[in-house]
Amino acid sequence: MGARPGADVVTTEPVDTGRRVLLGANAILALLAAVKLAAHLAVAGNYGYFRDELYYIAAGRHLAFGYVEFPPLIALLAALVRVTVGESLVALHVVPALAGTALVVVTGLIARALGGGAFAQGLAALGALVATVMLAMGSLFSMDSLDQLWWALAAYVLVRLIKEERPRLWLLFGLVAGIGLATKVTIAAFGFAVVVGLLLTPARRLLFTRWLWLGGLVAFAFALPYIIWNAVNGWPTIEFWGNYGGKLTESSPVGFLLEQVLSVNPVTLPLWLAGLAFFLRAPQGRPERALGLAFLILLVLFALTGAKPYFLAPAYPMLLAGGAVAIEQATRRGGVRSIRVAYPALLLLSGVLTAPIALPILAPDTWVRYYGFVTGATAQEQVHEGGALPQWLGDRFGWEVMVETVAGVYQGLPVEERARACIFTANYGEAGAIDFFGPAHGLPRAISGHNTYYLWGPGDCTGEVVISVGYTPAELDAIFDDVTQAATVTCEVCMPEEANVPILVARGLRQPMDQIWPQAKHFN
Repeated sequence: MGARPGADVVTTEPVDTGRRVLLGANAILALLAAVKLAAHLAVAGNYGYFRDELYYIAAGRHLAFGYVEFPPLIALLAALVRVTVGESLVALHVVPALAGTALVVVTGLIARALGGGAFAQGLAALGALVATVMLAMGSLFSMDSLDQLWWALAAYVLVRLIKEERPRLWLLFGLVAGIGLATKVTIAAFGFAVVVGLLLTPARRLLFTRWLWLGGLVAFAFALPYIIWNAVNGWPTIEFWGNYGGKLTESSPVGFLLEQVLSVNPVTLPLWLAGLAFFLRAPQGRPERALGLAFLILLVLFALTGAKPYFLAPAYPMLLAGGAVAIEQATRRGGVRSIRVAYPALLLLSGVLTAPIALPILAPDTWVRYYGFVTGATAQEQVHEGGALPQWLGDRFGWEVMVETVAGVYQGLPVEERARACIFTANYGEAGAIDFFGPAHGLPRAISGHNTYYLWGPGDCTGEVVISVGYTPAELDAIFDDVTQAATVTCEVCMPEEANVPILVARGLRQPMDQIWPQAKHFN
């Protein structure tokens, strides 16, 4: 029977499945982000200050447009943390925790931009959550935790730019890249790889627009202060990189590849390999093929130049996202749908099991008992010899003991010598520890020839009385009249180079300090 005139007509509205999927994805991303943040905050106060953290804190007290091995942003953040919430371990570690949390969300958003649904977005975010190198960097106040986020954001903007063919997004890409350049210069390698990747694909048309150049100008504007600072100071950053001789590590290209599998968590291997295949071969990923090519370019570049394995870590979020979309498509129906339960569960389990490798969770003795195979430590006693923990964990120990030892030597000097004494260290970690913990013991600030500490100079140190940390008597005998060993730093848990370090008292510098200071410089 037809409807009566004037009667209400009932219509069936199509279900807004797209909105439902997005809401579901948002909830998943929010949950994974909360897990990530909670995991980092739960251990934020464990262990101690990391070597580089002490250096960045010192840099935050010497604000400038640049430093020998890093641009100014991390020092500015260190200063901001100090004047707002203080320099406790927890306060300092909130910054990388938030950056790591944002990285998990952005990885999921890349999957969304690639056309992935709730499962793909959650899987991509989960991959970023359990990646060992991302867990480790998310627990350290460092430029690397921020660097990973900027690369992921840049990749997200690039996917949107390509998919939507919106050249104006080069401005946003330039903004993100510029912030990245103010954080760590290695993002320039990502920019280079992206441009080459685009040139090798039909998406090259997006390069021939004024928006690319405008975006490049935005990025250059962020880098310009660091460039000017380098020019004024004699290009120390170029000297720093030059001292590596193009070789940052002794790892071979094969070793570099193996490190990638281990550092990103071996269980994520199928995910990011699927992402690489997605960009290079899958029809849906073909428009963004430049991302896959960029990854291969970076892989070859870093492997052949002996880069540190974690330099490539920021490139993995885009692969995790692409792999999640590929797996979502391959498991839509049939018996393979069980993979949607099994693989995320396996990823989550792997994250729980490998978290102590990356995060300061276990006591050192316990760590050696269960995870000593990672560093080759086979006996519980080895933890007391140094080197039993991986560097990102082990370099959080020993600093306060070292400062207390130096303080004992300083307090043991005659009063008239104490007033003229200065503390000279072999590296920035030791100097940063003296500057951070030393005031509580009445110590003067440290001087060092290592990296930016060299540029900060010897201050008012005359060289009449010098307490040295990390040098041998033979190294100082040539420039001082009298050198004696006053103490030895012993630490139960620290890196080998900071164990059994001699504390020397040197008197009578044979030349004026301003003449001898250039000999102290070592940029490495």
